[in-house]
Amino acid sequence: MKKTLVSALTTALVVGAASTTFAAANPFSDVPADHWAYDAVSQLAADGVIEGYGDSTFKGNRNITRYEMAQMVAKAMAKNTSGVDKALVDKLAAEFAAELNNLGVRVANLERNADKVKWNGTAEYTFSNYTQEDRATDSQTNNFLFRLEPSAEVNSNWHVKARLDANINSKKDAGDDNGDKVELKRIWAEGKYNNVTVKLGKFATPDDDTIADTAYSGAEVAYAPAQGFNAVIGAGRLKTNAGDAAGVANGKFGWDDKYGVFRQQNQSAAYAYVGVGYKKKKFDGALRYHYLAGDGFNYKYVRVTPRGLVPGVLKNYSENANEDKAGIWLLKANYNFTKDWGVKGFYAQNQKADFYKKAYSFEVDYKGAKAENKGSWGVWAAYRYFGNNAFVATPWDVIRLNQKGFEIGGNYALFKNTVITLRYGHGKTLNEFGDSKTVNNYFARVNFFF
Repeated sequence: MKKTLVSALTTALVVGAASTTFAAANPFSDVPADHWAYDAVSQLAADGVIEGYGDSTFKGNRNITRYEMAQMVAKAMAKNTSGVDKALVDKLAAEFAAELNNLGVRVANLERNADKVKWNGTAEYTFSNYTQEDRATDSQTNNFLFRLEPSAEVNSNWHVKARLDANINSKKDAGDDNGDKVELKRIWAEGKYNNVTVKLGKFATPDDDTIADTAYSGAEVAYAPAQGFNAVIGAGRLKTNAGDAAGVANGKFGWDDKYGVFRQQNQSAAYAYVGVGYKKKKFDGALRYHYLAGDGFNYKYVRVTPRGLVPGVLKNYSENANEDKAGIWLLKANYNFTKDWGVKGFYAQNQKADFYKKAYSFEVDYKGAKAENKGSWGVWAAYRYFGNNAFVATPWDVIRLNQKGFEIGGNYALFKNTVITLRYGHGKTLNEFGDSKTVNNYFARVNFFF
C-alpha cells in the first residue's frame, strides 16, 4: 500500500516537473488571460497591423495559444511598421522568439540586434490665459516646445536616458532671442533587475503627476512589481524656484508677481523622498513623504521703496522666520470603475509650514485620448485646492498655486500621434492675509508625438 502510494506520488512529481518544463516551449500552451501581449495585439489590431484570424476576430474570449500568437506576430513583422507599432511588434517578437523560430522566423537575437539608441519626443504648442479680477492685464503663455528623449542601451540591464528641451516664446518681439533656449533637462542611468529599478543622475520624481513635477540630481531605488505592494526611496540635490515650498534664497532675485516684490530664488536644497504603494487591477495608490532642507523657506525678499531696495522677510511660509525645511506628506490614488470611467485624487500637507500648507484634488475621468488611436477622446471634471507650500513643483495648468476652483477639460486625437488638449478653470485665490479674488484661466495645447 505504502509502496503504491510512494510510487504514485513520485510519478506525479516527475510528470508535473516535465510538463512544467515542456510548457515553456510548448507552442500549444495558452497565453495567460492577464498577459501584456493581449493589450499589445489589441493595439496593433486597432492600427490595422494585425488582423486576428483573418475574419477580424480573436475567437471570442478564449485564450490564444503561443503558436497562434506567434503566427500573428510573424505577419506583423512582414509589414513595414514604424514608431509605437514597431516597438510593440519588436517586443512581441522577443517574447515569442522560440515559437517564431519554430515557424522559421529567426528572431533569437532580435533585442541584441535592435538599434542601440532609440528616440522619442514631441513638438507642442501651448497657449494659456490667466485672468484675476484685481489685475489690469492678463497673464499669457504662448510657447513652442521641441522635446527629444533618447534612450541608449548599455547592456541587457542598463540604459542611459535623457531629455532635451528647446523652447521658443512666440510672444516675444521679432529678433529678440532672450528667453529662447535649449536645455538638457534630464540625464540618468537606469538599471532594471526583475522588479527592482535603480536610477542615477538627474531624473523626474515618482510624484511628478501631483506635487513634484521636477527633476533632481541624485539616486533612486524602486521596487515595483506589476501587481501588489511597491516601494521607492530617493535622495539628492534639487534646484528650487520661488513660488512653492522649495522657493528658497541664494542671492538671485526674481520678480514675484503675486506679492509685487523682488524675491531671491533658485536655491539648491537637499532633497529626499520615501514611500510605499499598492497596485491591484483597477486600483493604484501610494503614500509618500518628501523632505527638503534649504536656506530660507521664510522667503527672503527685497521691497521696492523710494530709498531703493530694502531687504525683508515675507512671512507666508512659517511663523518661525528661521525655518529652513519642508516636510510634505502625500496620499494619492486612482480607481477605474470600468474601462471608460475612473476617479483619481491626492491630498498633501507640509508639516513644516504654517501658511498655504495644504493641497488636494479630486477628478472624474471619462475615457481619454490615446495618441496612437486617431479619433479617441476623453473629458474630465475636477475640484482643486492648491496651497503653494504643499508643492515641491506644480504640474497643473489652469488652477494655479494659491488658487482653488473647478476645472473642466478634454482631449482628442485629431490624427494618429496628434493630440489636442483644452482646459478651463474657474475659482478664487487663496489669501490667508486678505480677500480672495476671482480667477478665470484658459489653457490649450497641441502635441505631435514621434
